[in-house]
Amino acid sequence: MNKTDRLLAIVLELQRNEVLRAEDLAAIFETSVRTIYRDIQALSEAGVSVIGAPGQGYSLMEGYFLPPVSFTVEEAVTLLIGTDFIEQWFDTHYSSKSRTSRKKIEAILPEPIRSEATRIRKSFRLLATAEDKTRIQEKTYLEVIRRTILEERKISFHYSKRIAEANGNRQSVRTVAPYGLVLHQGSWVLIAWCELRQDIRHFRLSRMTELIELEDKFMLPADFHLDVYQPPDDRNVRVRIWVQPDIADKVRESNNFYIDTIEEHTEGLLVTLRVRQPEELLHWVLGWGAGVVVLEPESFRHRVRNELENTLKRY
Repeated sequence: MNKTDRLLAIVLELQRNEVLRAEDLAAIFETSVRTIYRDIQALSEAGVSVIGAPGQGYSLMEGYFLPPVSFTVEEAVTLLIGTDFIEQWFDTHYSSKSRTSRKKIEAILPEPIRSEATRIRKSFRLLATAEDKTRIQEKTYLEVIRRTILEERKISFHYSKRIAEANGNRQSVRTVAPYGLVLHQGSWVLIAWCELRQDIRHFRLSRMTELIELEDKFMLPADFHLDVYQPPDDRNVRVRIWVQPDIADKVRESNNFYIDTIEEHTEGLLVTLRVRQPEELLHWVLGWGAGVVVLEPESFRHRVRNELENTLKRY
């Protein structure tokens, strides 16, 4: 951190705390106490109202705020929860920036608003999934891909498809031009031009391995805008299932991406889903056990029956 940034950060720390000793500031900014003395002197010469009390520490004169930004309680809570979200779901670079942003926001809030915002935030909690090995790698890839998007450079990676191809293969190597990143249902998805498919494709970061940054450049199409981009809906196969009443609420709460309609009946639910191929639903359907019955298409009913028979043979 250079001196200019540190001077501003010291003012923000003093705004967040009534009194701080030189030793406290030195520990926060990982510098010497002597450097903090010089910084305080520089702030005073610049007109910042820093008050020093021997044996107690430094504080700002009452009423001194920098910058002159005013937030309502609701606006403050919104911004602070936003920093919590960034810290949990973005890569390490933005996670660290979210923490410093949170400190700056808290620093410029008048004490009554800061106290009320803290009280309200305690009634909210954002829960992310556990930081397992897959999610840690996903965050690492997120940082790399984010950088290549900004620099308009291609990337290459090994990708594992969820549904195997006709030959049973699920693995492939892709070289793509990364257009943008989307957080969808708790998973980061890359929107990119795939050289193998010669079209825009979507790739879950959790299914990538051996990610490589390439020197090859690309140019983002002038007509591509991530904020309005809508993938073509090619889910043309309709699957209908019957759901028993005892698990009806759980099926509703599952929020399966492929669910099209849900019809309520006293005897259960009639659920219609639209997919590219029924196999996309195989494990989801099997996961409900006898609580779900496939009505159509007939070919998918046979597929589920064969899977259950094969499972039974293992027992």
